[in-house]
Parts: sequence; structure tokens; C-alpha cells
Amino acid sequence: MAFQIITDSASDIPESVITKYNLYVMPTPVTIEGTDYFDGKTIFPEEFYEIQASGKDIKTYHINQYMFHEHFLPYAKRGDEVLYICFSTGIAGTFNAANLAYDEVKEEYPDFKLTIIDSKCASVGYGLVVTKLLQMQKNGAPKELIIEAAHFFCEHMEHAVTVMQLDYLFKGGRLSRTSFLAGTVLDIKPIIIVDENGSLSAVEKVRGWKKAQKRILDMVGEKGKNLENQMVAVVYGKDRESADFVEEQLRERYHVKDILESQIGCAIGAHTGPGIVAVTFLNDTNEKYEAYLD
Repeated sequence: MAFQIITDSASDIPESVITKYNLYVMPTPVTIEGTDYFDGKTIFPEEFYEIQASGKDIKTYHINQYMFHEHFLPYAKRGDEVLYICFSTGIAGTFNAANLAYDEVKEEYPDFKLTIIDSKCASVGYGLVVTKLLQMQKNGAPKELIIEAAHFFCEHMEHAVTVMQLDYLFKGGRLSRTSFLAGTVLDIKPIIIVDENGSLSAVEKVRGWKKAQKRILDMVGEKGKNLENQMVAVVYGKDRESADFVEEQLRERYHVKDILESQIGCAIGAHTGPGIVAVTFLNDTNEKYEAYLD
């Protein structure tokens, strides 16, 4: 019997982490012109962004109960205990579907232990949580402390996000027509966070792409704690240049310990488009957990 940490592909966790820790990532469905694909398994970011640019109809839906059942069943059969860090309930129905599937699996395997944590995070926000937990496990942290740390990291994770194009937020119903038209004409970029309920919230508007990047960097300094001892995360769509600028500034301004870099996958990119850059980081730290981090 093993203790396994798993997640889903909306975490945008980089391939380097997946490979290093042999992490199981459940793929999120993406529908393109009526055909289902699976994020990180049958479709990948570079191909996806080309399809998106061509104007094809793209939709996403969360991993459903049946899919979760199929993912959980092998662990139940082996007698493994599982910790699943999932996408925020404030954005998708992933958490509820996972719990329904767990109840179903337990009918057949009543001893199966699965802890499902609603991360109240998005993208590499909970990808960073999972990376920290995997480090703790590798460095010998007991299971109970890892689960405790998971709650702490999720509770204290901050997201500072901006997007270049407003089209995708408008198409997804996250932006009104008036805001979309005015923002496009005036070159206004939203500054987006994930609030305490795990929902996306546009908290500021900035004029110009470079100013938007500088604003999310300022937010790291305003909200982050003990940054010089933290691994923070930077995620981007296709704008490599902006990601490089943000990472350079994080090192120069805040002397961050390490940067987890990732690319926005298909599940998130469908709603943001390729012009996105974000930083995720903790607004508090705890020595009890830090002792087990690289």
C-alpha cells in the first residue's frame, strides 16, 4: 500500500515535475468542433493554440464522475491511499464530480482512502501546491503532515494574472460586451486574481501590456511573504518574451528562491487565449513545512 499524490491537467503542472516524480495527472476534456480531446494526452498547447487561432469552435468541460471512477479504480484495487488536489469549485464542478465518483468506488472497495482537496486555486496555483507536496514526500515528510501542508498551501496561494487579448474572456462570458469593446479600443488589460472563494475576479484595469506585467509583479511584493525562501510559479501561453521579463524581475526585485515555469495548457488556454502571463506565490509560510522543501 502506497500513499499517492495526484492532480488534474488544469493544474498546468510542467512535464519536468510529472517526469521527476512519476506524477499521475488526470486529463481535462477539451471539445474541438464536436470532437473530444484530452489535455496533455491527445492534444498539447502548441497544436491547440494554432487550432484556436484558426477560429474553430472550442469548449471545455470538467472531468466527469464516470471519468473519475476510471481514474480512481486502479488505486482502490491496489489498496493505495490517495491525495487529490483539484481545480477550484469556484470555477468548475471538478470537486463535486470527484466526490461522487469516490462514493461510487467505495461501494466496491470500502477500505479505499481518498482525500480530495478543493484547492480554490487555478492553473499553476495548485500546480505549485502539488510540486511542494511532492518535494515534501520525497524528503520524508509523514503523510499527515503532507495533507496538513496541502490545506495550508492552498489557503495561502495567491494568483496575479493578466491577459493580452480580451476576446477569449468575452467569448467565455467572463467579460461584458461593453467592457470588451472599451478595453480593446483603449488597450486596457485586466488584473485578475483568484479570490478567497476560489473564483476569478478582475480587481484592476491597466492600460498597456507592459504596465499590466509590471502591476502583477508589484502585487507579488505587496502580498508575498518570505519570497527569498519561496519557490514561486510563472505560467504563460505563447508569449515567451513576457514570461522571461516577469521571471527576470522576480529574481532582481524579490530574489525568489526558485521559479517553477509552466505553459498554460488547453483546458485553461481555451478561456484565456495565448496571451496570458501569471505569477502564483504564497502570502504566508510555515517553518514546519519549509523544513521538507528543496
